[in-house]
Amino acid sequence: MKIAVPFDNGQIFGHFGQTQTFKIYETDGSQIVSTQTLAADGYAHCALANLLAKENVDALICGGIGGGALAKLNAAGIKFYAGVSGDADAAVAALLAGEEIGATGPTCGGHSHDHSHGGGCGCGGHGHSHDGGCGCGGHGHSHDGGCECGGH
Repeated sequence: MKIAVPFDNGQIFGHFGQTQTFKIYETDGSQIVSTQTLAADGYAHCALANLLAKENVDALICGGIGGGALAKLNAAGIKFYAGVSGDADAAVAALLAGEEIGATGPTCGGHSHDHSHGGGCGCGGHGHSHDGGCGCGGHGHSHDGGCECGGH
């Protein structure tokens, strides 16, 4: 099983959509076999789910994440554990030990310039969500529950 964690200096990076690096853990289901880092290289917000799918990631442990990104992860078959903070290695070890970690829904909210109107996640950067989607920054606008990731 492959587990991805938004990563910064040994810690779980607090906002999935703005991460620059993932730490990818290859496991045998009970212990870590190997690790590698993966640069986000121009991917942001919901598009990060596509990057993880290309890497055949099975699960994601993260901090804050919006509804649109979670929908993309679900569509890609990637299980998620949101709202987790602290040491990345310890979080993966806890998951492998069978401990319950994280939330099962969006944890994103209250970021700078969040303009969410209806339960979605603006996720900063002037993203706008009006119907449960994820504006995901970059002046993207979501009005129908979808995810408009960046652009204008």
